[in-house]
Amino acid sequence: MATTVRDSRAETAPAGLQLPGILLGVGLGGFVDGILLHQLLQWHHMLTSTDHDHIGVKYYDPHSVSGLRMNTVWDGVFHTVCWLAVLTGLAVLYARVTTGRRRVWASRVLWGWILAGWGLFNLVEGVLDHHVLGIHHVHGGPYQVWWDLGFLALGALLLAGGLLLQRSGRAFDPAAPGTGRDGRTG
Repeated sequence: MATTVRDSRAETAPAGLQLPGILLGVGLGGFVDGILLHQLLQWHHMLTSTDHDHIGVKYYDPHSVSGLRMNTVWDGVFHTVCWLAVLTGLAVLYARVTTGRRRVWASRVLWGWILAGWGLFNLVEGVLDHHVLGIHHVHGGPYQVWWDLGFLALGALLLAGGLLLQRSGRAFDPAAPGTGRDGRTG
């Protein structure tokens, strides 16, 4: 009878941490984007480049009161989606991890998936909104393509770093008695 040897790193976590981690990362990454780029730096809003977009959305000049109001509404829609992603991630995590929640929050696996989710947010939002739809850019102007490419590069780094971080974590069953923070028993 043949036995198989499994790579323990392929099973670094209960499958239950991947989905909530990615959802949390998408939502939190969106919040960083919205708070930093939309509100604090005011580099763009959701519809600031629709005067030369690829899909024909009406242009709302962010330098006029009515245009800024419409851009702010769409920023609010964006933040609502981010908030719902975070709430859903928390709900899924809560439902899947019934005991040992403190150990889960301290795990490299969960934080790796959160970083990977943030990277996925940057990649999907960057490709879709900046390049395919063209409804806004990271920082409009003569160098906007470089800002947009930098945003994608950051997303790729976050995704790769998150995947590496979650792979370096140790598998543990949060319901198992006696498992420590590093996942080892005893």
